[in-house]
Amino acid sequence: MSPEARSLSRRSLLRAGSAAALGLTAAGCGFASGGDPARKAAEDKPIDVKVDGDLVYFNWADFVDPAVFAGFEKEYGVKVVQSNFDSMEGMVAKLNAGNRYDIVFPTAKWAERLTQGGRLRRIDHTRLKNAEAVFGTYDYFANPWYDPLSQHTVPFTMYKTGIGWRRDRLGDLTGSWDDLWNDKAKGKVFVLDDRDEVLGIGALKHNLRLTTDRPDDLELVTDTLRSLRPRLRGFSSDSYNNLLNGNADMTQAWSGDMAAMLAQAKDPSIFGFQTAREGAPVNSDCYAIPADAPHPGTAMLFIDYMLRPENVKKNIEYIGYPMPVRGSEDTYAALVEPFPECQVTTSDLKDDLFYRNGTAQGEKARDAAWTDVKAG
Repeated sequence: MSPEARSLSRRSLLRAGSAAALGLTAAGCGFASGGDPARKAAEDKPIDVKVDGDLVYFNWADFVDPAVFAGFEKEYGVKVVQSNFDSMEGMVAKLNAGNRYDIVFPTAKWAERLTQGGRLRRIDHTRLKNAEAVFGTYDYFANPWYDPLSQHTVPFTMYKTGIGWRRDRLGDLTGSWDDLWNDKAKGKVFVLDDRDEVLGIGALKHNLRLTTDRPDDLELVTDTLRSLRPRLRGFSSDSYNNLLNGNADMTQAWSGDMAAMLAQAKDPSIFGFQTAREGAPVNSDCYAIPADAPHPGTAMLFIDYMLRPENVKKNIEYIGYPMPVRGSEDTYAALVEPFPECQVTTSDLKDDLFYRNGTAQGEKARDAAWTDVKAG
């Protein structure tokens, strides 16, 4: 597949700084309480793993190999009805508006919010033929912080955040977030269009808690990032294309997008990816079935189908992100061999550099800091 055909990176449409996103974040979890007994009963009811309709699918754009979709449709005689979101806040807005989906893909902290809000069905792993390849091998996901005992989720991908750069233009970097201030790259630097990721740069540079919401800390973070602002070309989550087409000499980037880009580059040696010694944020995505999913049985079949070794292999090679399924490790290792810094394992996740949910007041403070940074 050519870079031109792959016009969207995993997060290329991410717009976490929008007004709608700010409103949701300021409201705290953004979900109604899960205390309704009828809703709780529905959430806990075992799902029959069988075709009960077409699959209504809601995910980032271009994040499952089309060949895998086609195989699922052919085998089970269903259609995959796709919709895409451009941010976690956008996903939640659709759920809160009453849109119904069979399967969604929250990141860790949003999986926690959905679970605590009573918005997800329980997933009985024993009803998934291929779940043992996940939970029998990857102990981390047996009891993750965002979903105790993984009662409502199955892990989908893992990734970390670092810096991608044009080695042919800048040479070697120093292995620090300070490299974003490199004078050689001035005017051709991008950071992700993502509140937590950008505020995280300032926090890590000053050895602060990754998702700090303390006023003094946020003042220090925003002051630091203001000094970067004149050096930026912009905020963009399309690291993949910005580096390939030469718009960027350096960009904050997700490891999976870099791995996918490197697999497409005519000469991968001219690019580099590093994680910073001050800390590399980590994250994971999950399969999850909303409590009001119209076709939860088909969703269970889809999760099980995605966990088959041949489908895991196809999808890793397509998206560039590791999927924690036993037997897939060699496929991912081969993909990232030219750039081992892209490698992500559950050992990285155990470093606990995750973005965490805060209080409503704390999230408002972080929103204000993000607005300040983007305003320059």
